[in-house]
Amino acid sequence: MTDDNEIGYHARVTVRWSDMDAFHHINHARMVTLLEEARIEWLLSAGEANESLIKSALIANVNISYKKPLRHSDSPLDITLWFEKVRSVDFTIGYEVRAAGAPVGSPPAVVATTQMAMVDVGSESLRRITADEKAYLAQWTR
Repeated sequence: MTDDNEIGYHARVTVRWSDMDAFHHINHARMVTLLEEARIEWLLSAGEANESLIKSALIANVNISYKKPLRHSDSPLDITLWFEKVRSVDFTIGYEVRAAGAPVGSPPAVVATTQMAMVDVGSESLRRITADEKAYLAQWTR
């Protein structure tokens, strides 16, 4: 996996046969799972520095736009991730999904976002993003 901060983090995620729908395209629910796998790999890549982002960020919204179908033969998918927006209690992750071997600058097959809200696990209420978390998020913000 590479991490060119100007472009974003690149995760390569393998498509499983069970990810296909009746039309031999990646199923929508499975695309959400593939994006999650890429997101977790990215956040875990910084080690303990991102522990709070992993343990207290909950999904608030997911938006996926399909530009062209992806199939099992397009595996492993190249998923580029970055932070689009960082606010006081939430942040939005942007994704571009391309077939294996597609050039980075080529049009993505899938464009998506995930809005993550920071939560105090004990009180189950929103919490502010800390200065350290903001500093990490800033490194990957486009």
